[in-house]
Amino acid sequence: MPSAYAVELPGDSADGKRLHDANCMGCHDTGIYTRKDRLVQSLDALKKRLGDCSHMANKEFSAIEAQNLIKYLNDQFYQFR
Repeated sequence: MPSAYAVELPGDSADGKRLHDANCMGCHDTGIYTRKDRLVQSLDALKKRLGDCSHMANKEFSAIEAQNLIKYLNDQFYQFR
């Protein structure tokens, strides 16, 4: 059972993984999320970074797709609360 303080993000993590694998892995692998000097240190920073990466990849995600990506990345790698 999750902690009373845990934030359950909305979204579909499985779809986020599909979107991630199709759109993000062309530029980097998942090691970027777990390295010691990672740039993303908060949920807000994760949301901003997704916007920056979308711009660099010339890919526009819908609000639902972006939320699914954020949920996947947070569930899998960051666990921000």
